[in-house]
Amino acid sequence: MTYTIQVKVMPLKELLDPQGKAVRGGLENIGIAGVQDVRIGKNVTLYIDSASEEEARQVAEEAAKKLLANPVMEYYEITV
Repeated sequence: MTYTIQVKVMPLKELLDPQGKAVRGGLENIGIAGVQDVRIGKNVTLYIDSASEEEARQVAEEAAKKLLANPVMEYYEITV
């Protein structure tokens, strides 16, 4: 069976997000007020052939740990 897995990778909350800060400034410049903070991350969709959902999740977990996220600067969330 093929499982569709979403891996959301975001900067750690403790770290500055210069890209998010730039977007927030841009929103203010075009007259969109009230946005307190912007965090920019990435969403990765994996299509994994696996015998079970748990095995597919383990593959996604390994991919996130080894390649998709930098644990020094980012965290990730996996959704099947």
